[in-house]
Amino acid sequence: MKAVVLNELGGEFTIKEIEKPSPRHGEVLVKLKAAALNHRDLWIRQGKYFLKEFPAVLGSDGAGVVESVAEGVSNDLVGKNVIINPSLNWGSRREGHGSDFQILGMPSQGTFAEYVCVPAENIFPIPIGLSFEKAAALPLAGLTAYRAMFYRGALKRGEKLLITGVGGGVAGFLLSFGVRAGAQVYVTSSSNAKIDQALSLGALNGVLYTSNKWQEELLEMLPEGFDLIIDSAGGPDFLQLIQLLKTGGRIVNFGGTAGKIPELIPARLFWKQASILGTTLGSPTDFEQMLSFVTEYIVTPIVDKVFELKDVRQAFDYMQNQLQFGKIVLRISDI
Repeated sequence: MKAVVLNELGGEFTIKEIEKPSPRHGEVLVKLKAAALNHRDLWIRQGKYFLKEFPAVLGSDGAGVVESVAEGVSNDLVGKNVIINPSLNWGSRREGHGSDFQILGMPSQGTFAEYVCVPAENIFPIPIGLSFEKAAALPLAGLTAYRAMFYRGALKRGEKLLITGVGGGVAGFLLSFGVRAGAQVYVTSSSNAKIDQALSLGALNGVLYTSNKWQEELLEMLPEGFDLIIDSAGGPDFLQLIQLLKTGGRIVNFGGTAGKIPELIPARLFWKQASILGTTLGSPTDFEQMLSFVTEYIVTPIVDKVFELKDVRQAFDYMQNQLQFGKIVLRISDI
């Protein structure tokens, strides 16, 4: 089968013929129709991820058709159109994952291939109305966003929500979910065009985080501050997010693209009665609830651009240059 292979740190993604996998007990073989890129794939390539096992077939997001099943799995699944939950071996506690937790696409073979084997418990029907391409955009980013917003962040209708760095895949789902859930949504970005696009999708306002006065601009809009801030950057600006909270507000963080957070003066935290919460990906319950939310509120994943499999290098260059608003998708086979 054809697959996108990364042979070494810093190497190029190349298309090669590799052995087609066979499902083991409890697994299904999915013929993939589409897969989506995530920054996780770039970080693995750059050596910023804690696992470094090469050669590797990356890719955490995928949608396709069940081609065969192994022992212990119902044959009724064969021929079904499915979406894949990339959260493997989460464990029994919704509060946090267990020691065997993995994300599809490292060290296991991922979705940048014509076929992938996954546990039967990790496949679900594609939400009604979604194409393979849009379905492939949903799993990792949608799950991360849903858990951050509703399980960890406990968002309530009418609350004031700030999403930092709008434009990426998770931020796109945070925007869609927040608007559908009845929050008053504000955003930050490095691009006026991306802020304008967020406004067209239901955000109330936004500011450029590249401005020296972005915090003051937000406080002018909302002097009392935000109930919930969801952040993927960390870095020095994280301390300013605490100042943007209402008393009793919450910050949920799921990434550190801006680096380490400087020393925090404890009084800034306890005087705000603030909660700072970390999260990553999500549990099986989170995934099922996310799919239900997407179906009930008719959430359509934002797909910025679709690339053919042969153009995988251009797809990653597009992501590297931060040109997208939403998800970047690879078309694996004819749809």
